Amino acid sequence: MKAVRLYKAGDLRVEEVAAPGDLLAGWVRLTVTAAGICGSDLHNYRTGQWITRAPSIAGHELTGIVSAIHPSVEGFKVGDHVVADSRFWCGACAACRAGRQQLCRRLGFVGEACDGGFAEEIVLPARLLLPVAAGIDPAVAAMAEPLAVALHAVSRLSARPGQPVLVVGCGPIGGLAALVLGKRHGGPLFIADRNANRAGLVAEVTGGRVVALDSAVIGDTDAPLAAIEATGNVAALGQLVGAMGAGGTIALVGIYHGSLPLDPNLLVEREIALIGCHAFADELSEAVALLGPLAGDLARLVDRQITLDEVPAAYDRLIAGEARGLKTIVRPS
Repeated sequence: MKAVRLYKAGDLRVEEVAAPGDLLAGWVRLTVTAAGICGSDLHNYRTGQWITRAPSIAGHELTGIVSAIHPSVEGFKVGDHVVADSRFWCGACAACRAGRQQLCRRLGFVGEACDGGFAEEIVLPARLLLPVAAGIDPAVAAMAEPLAVALHAVSRLSARPGQPVLVVGCGPIGGLAALVLGKRHGGPLFIADRNANRAGLVAEVTGGRVVALDSAVIGDTDAPLAAIEATGNVAALGQLVGAMGAGGTIALVGIYHGSLPLDPNLLVEREIALIGCHAFADELSEAVALLGPLAGDLARLVDRQITLDEVPAAYDRLIAGEARGLKTIVRPS
């Protein structure tokens, strides 16, 4: 079968590889129908930070159709449409026992801890699969995982009713967080991104207003500002912290390159709160339930759909910031 494998930082190859072999107990085989390229995929390609096995088939945002099931698996049948939980957790540590799998001590991710979805077929533990309606467009279904990440960030932010909210960064997670806020929050929604096309698209879909990341714009809101930082850019984060008014909250959901020189007195004197957001907790089932109601909006946020052969060029294009939409979807077939 054809697959896209990461060997080391900067070394991504489209290759013919053997199809997955016999199923282990508790595992299921899928025919992959769609998979999304994530910012963390790009980060790993650039830095190699999370390469624990190589080569490994990349891709953790995926949907597919069940093609084979180990006899020990219950609850699924051949032909079922499913989406995958990206988190490969141990199930034994204190965080897992408490239901906080995103904080597992030995947490890995599909596409790193095991082969991922940039391939024609994949095998995964049945515990990672959730059913999805067969009528959902695979390009939309593949957005369930990043939608869960966005839902988790919005939950962690905990903006009060009517509180002004700013989303910095209109990549997939920022754009999806803005979509959730636009549907649910009810307060003023501001959008900031240096890519004017993406910012305009997100504002159009969500009803938000595009603003500059400037203290004159965001530092003087009537109520303390709540912000989601989704750029993964330390310079943008530093600019946001500097522009925040008193009593503001920043939820960090980007994957960053480098470190931030931060004056902690800014946080103390302005009572600014920084909140980390890692993957998602129990939001994936909620995200799957929203795929139907949000299908039209999610489809509008897709930048393009590509083949496996086009994945390396897509990585380069996305790293260069050339995307006009939010999400590039890989269609293996």
